[in-house]
Amino acid sequence: MRACIVGAGSIGSLFAGHLATVTDVTVLTRRDEHARALNEEGLRVSGRHDFTARVTAASDARDLPEFDLGIVATKGNVVAAAAESLGGRFPAATMMTVQNGLGAEEIVRAHGSWPLVSAVTFMSGTKHSDTHVEYILDTPTWLGPYGDTPFERVQEIAQLLVDSGLKAEALPDLLPAQWSKLIFNATVNGVAALTGLRHDAHFAAQSDVGDLGHLVHDLVDEGKRVAAGAGVELHDDPWEMNVLATKRGSAHSPSMLEDVLARQPTEVELINGALVREAERHGVEAPLHTALYRLVKAREASYS
Repeated sequence: MRACIVGAGSIGSLFAGHLATVTDVTVLTRRDEHARALNEEGLRVSGRHDFTARVTAASDARDLPEFDLGIVATKGNVVAAAAESLGGRFPAATMMTVQNGLGAEEIVRAHGSWPLVSAVTFMSGTKHSDTHVEYILDTPTWLGPYGDTPFERVQEIAQLLVDSGLKAEALPDLLPAQWSKLIFNATVNGVAALTGLRHDAHFAAQSDVGDLGHLVHDLVDEGKRVAAGAGVELHDDPWEMNVLATKRGSAHSPSMLEDVLARQPTEVELINGALVREAERHGVEAPLHTALYRLVKAREASYS
């Protein structure tokens, strides 16, 4: 199963490096110099695993060879541009989205009729250079069929990920898992972006009246009410996900915190915006998440 990783950030690099140990992997990058470095030096993975893999990289989709599996691993705010670059090409491929939030599948579908697989990933890494990513959290990727994609195809992809050394689980219906992570991400990413805190013990602390954990818990509970209004029974409890993540030893920098520190656009629309729009659609009051969404949007506006 030849794979193409679209987007070479930390998550895309982790997929690319590991999959390259078991199959042919191409990588679509944004920059010519990034593609050139990968072609010349390979892709080093350190941390949980330690190896260097050979990949073939290009900065233009027209230069990519045919592939069987495309993993769209860009940030949510550039999915449309990535999918447009693939449009009209690679008719035999299955495309898998791994963005946080809701709606990436519809964006990709607008640019091609490929079979689609929905996925959410909990692994994390730190990208040290164009050719080096550190594998930090070896938590799983959950996959499920989108539309009429056969579940057997999802199982094949999950097994490929497992064979490459990553953790993965195929689910007949991804929506409960997708919503669990949506609520977790809307809360943790939004709070981190506004406070400047990495995801640490502050997010679970509830001993004193001024502790941040009270707000985080209220945001999670509000998110659960939105999920219930949408008729979704959650796969995991987002509050327990939050507590567990704060106990992993080293604090993780959520992606939206990294974005605001770099004064770059965030994924707020697919994450917080999606949750707020779902609340409106199902008639559920969500004042805390609405405020969080608007404040992150205002933080982005402050860049200029």
